[in-house]
Amino acid sequence: MPFPPPPRMPSGPRRRSLLAAATGAALLVGCSPGSDTDGSTGGSPSAADRARARAARDSAELVDRYDAVIAVHPALADRLRPLRAEAVRHAEAFGGTAARTATPSASATPPAVPSDEKGALAELAAAERTLADRRTESLLGLPGELARLLASVAASGAAHVYLLTEGEA
Repeated sequence: MPFPPPPRMPSGPRRRSLLAAATGAALLVGCSPGSDTDGSTGGSPSAADRARARAARDSAELVDRYDAVIAVHPALADRLRPLRAEAVRHAEAFGGTAARTATPSASATPPAVPSDEKGALAELAAAERTLADRRTESLLGLPGELARLLASVAASGAAHVYLLTEGEA
């Protein structure tokens, strides 16, 4: 007895696949950066502006820390200058100015710097780590582009921690 041929499968996507794809696309559009710039939920312009200003201020304060360490420990300047330059770029990316960070702030007291190089590097690493953690925690509720920028700068801070602690054993 011959077996009947298998049922013919329709070519192309099934209705369920199309429905699932359409639903997924709608969800992705709802999560796109363009949808959260209207300020209606979570990412209001004032919250984004506050987050951007704080990030610029935090980066500028970090530059002041680098300047203080370089002033106390000039032998570390070559190692710290590239990290400091990135912190300046981060401040500028968030709308801060590099003018404040060109030299340690005269209006604020410069950060205290340990007298030993290892301690100074450890304090810089701790400041970078704290800032990277705080930036990572603040991502939720920010508009897409600002959240991506903050995440990128937080990742850079984590890399700075590694570079500052490298060689400690």
